[in-house]
Formats: sequence, structure tokens, C-alpha cells
Amino acid sequence: MRSTYRIERRRALAGGAAFALVAVAGARVPGAQTLDRVSFQTNWLAQAEQGGYYQAVAGGIYRRHGIECDLRMGGPQQNLAQLLLAGRVDMVMSNGFQALSYVRENLPFLTIAAIMQKDPQILMSHEEAGITGFKQMRGRPLLIGAGGRITFWPFLRARFGLNDEQIRPYTFNLQPFLADKGAIQQGFLTSEPFSAMQAGAHPRVHLIADAGFPNYQTTIDISRRMVEQKADVVQRFVDATIEGWAQYMQGQDVEAANRMIMRDNPEMTPERIAYAVRVMNERGIVFSGDAERLGIGAMTDTRWESFYTTMRDAGAAPPGLDIRRAYSLQFVNKRVGLR
Repeated sequence: MRSTYRIERRRALAGGAAFALVAVAGARVPGAQTLDRVSFQTNWLAQAEQGGYYQAVAGGIYRRHGIECDLRMGGPQQNLAQLLLAGRVDMVMSNGFQALSYVRENLPFLTIAAIMQKDPQILMSHEEAGITGFKQMRGRPLLIGAGGRITFWPFLRARFGLNDEQIRPYTFNLQPFLADKGAIQQGFLTSEPFSAMQAGAHPRVHLIADAGFPNYQTTIDISRRMVEQKADVVQRFVDATIEGWAQYMQGQDVEAANRMIMRDNPEMTPERIAYAVRVMNERGIVFSGDAERLGIGAMTDTRWESFYTTMRDAGAAPPGLDIRRAYSLQFVNKRVGLR
């Protein structure tokens, strides 16, 4: 099994390294408490979209919760489910589609928190084209990669009457979009529009989540065994992570976290990071919906059922899945991270 959804996040790059990030000196640990070591694997190169995890390390939040977090940077060649299956990592960052695959393939993993209430996946057009919604994309060529064709594309096709004949290959190269004012391409709210603007374009962003796409993004996935055997450690990790995200999204003492991100991924700049955080806040990527009353990381049975039935009806998920096996609400909805 291969999780391709976020692997298409950027153009293909060689290799993905792992980094153990050291918490800031002087972070308080209550008493003489021994820290529980937890390894967490992100699903892409360091960026603002992972900022809450970096903040929890840099700000000593994990340590205050008795956790020594080994935060490992992802990359395009990693199979997160295989890392979990081999026991090489305790937790991974993923998405709702991966949770469905655990059930479909009878793997002993599940999702325990969803940091992003809205998937930041977008389609991007030029303002000059005058496209204001997905219905106006009917009949127009769309640049969409292989991963998108099995995740958000079935939703758009079913919801807005689009068809497969519109799809053109997406090579993770912005030049075809820049060269054609009529072009429409996939991207992420936090990245591709910024690059397009830097190149002089005027992109119009169409956030698929705002059209009803119910996928959870930036989830925390874990083995059932760890949930059963180390529930206290898991709870402390989740709470610390949520606190890190609350601080990061509010811009509270985030300089050290951003330095870590830029150190681990030199493509990140202060301007790119600031843009990503701004648009995540503006569009309610982390703090919206259920998170407004239940806290960051919130999940509900209703939302999971909606996600599954929507994707099943669109042909992107098989019938008959026991969706309750894909997730647990045990560690979230405790109003942590509320403003």
C-alpha cells in the first residue's frame, strides 16, 4: 500500500531525511520526571503547515507534558503506513483517506486527531479568466496529478458535473499555469498561490473544502497497540501538540519554531511562512467548524460518516467499510487550544 495523497504536495524531490529536533534549553520538566520518548513522522518537508509540531518542540511544550518528541521530517519517498507497520515510528501525520485505507486493508492503525478541519487542497485559476466557482470549470482543461485523481477529483466530478476528459497531467511545474491565462491547476492554499504571485500572476483560489469536501487533513495516526498500552503518553502528546498549534496559529513566540523549519527546509523563507499562516487563519484551516467548540484537533462521528459516505458515493471509497474502525475520539474534543 502506498499513500499518495500528500506525496503530490510538491514537485518530486530526491530523498526525505529524518531529523531529531532538540527542545530549547531550560524548558521546565516537573520534578525529576523521566521523559517518555515519542517519535512523530511528518508527511512532507518542513513548512508552516507543520508549524504546531515545531512550536511544541521549540517552546518546550512537549517536555512540559513529559514528552521527548523525536520529530522526523518527511519527504516524497516515504510510505507512512509501512513505517508504522515496521514499528520504526510511533505516530505519523496523514489524512482521512489514509484512515479509510487502514480499514480497507485491515491494518492495525487509526486516526486520533485532525489538526486541519479543512483540507487546504485547491484548484487555482487566473483572475483574468473570470472563473468564480467550480461549475464554471466545466469543459476546461484541468492540471491534476495522480494522487488528486483518486481523492478530491471524484468529489469535484460528482458534485459539479466535471468529467475525466478535462484532466491534463500535472508535473508540479508552475510554468504551464503561468504561460496560459486560461489554465487551471491543483495546488495547496498555503503554497502554490504564493509562488504564482511571486512570479507576477494573479491567481484566484478555489478551496475545495469550502465546496463541501469533508476530508480531515494533518491527522495524527497511530497503532491500536500504542493506544491500548500507552494511553496516558498518547494523551499528553496530543494535548501538547494542540497547545503548540494554538500558539503557532496565534503567532505566539514562534521565532524559534520558524528557524527550525527554515533550517530543515531551506526553501522556506520568512515571507512564505508568514503567507501560509495568514491564509490558514483567514480560511479557517485549523480553527473552524467543530474546533471552535471542541478545541483544535477535533473530530466527530458525524463528520467521519459524512466523509465516508461522500467519497463512497463519488466512487473514491468502497461500500461496506466500518468507518468507526478508522478513528478514535478518545484523545480529542477536550476543548484544548480554544481561544
